[in-house]
Amino acid sequence: MSKGYDLEERTFQFAKDVRIFVQTLKPTIGMVEDSKQLVRSSGSVGANYIEANEGLSQKDFLHRVKISRKEAKESVYWLRLIKEANQINNVVELDKLIQEGQEIRKILSAIIKKVDC
Repeated sequence: MSKGYDLEERTFQFAKDVRIFVQTLKPTIGMVEDSKQLVRSSGSVGANYIEANEGLSQKDFLHRVKISRKEAKESVYWLRLIKEANQINNVVELDKLIQEGQEIRKILSAIIKKVDC
């Protein structure tokens, strides 16, 4: 995972890395459901951030960034649940994804704080 300064690209890479990771998981009933939720939320982080950048107003921008932050928080939730409730072979990669999700959330929080002042 490369950590760039282009947040659109970084959120895209996060969603891509999540999808690659999910393919390595054992397909139990719980894992399949958790993975679906994770794939959706991780993709929504970047999709909503892109929409924020296309927003017509500051209010629209702020709303979309808040949704993006919510999706980042949700992605971290699903990653943590997968880690705690299953035997994972690739824990190092999972921990990297958790860290990246948390860092993206913090960046989005900083943007919200700056714009909302």
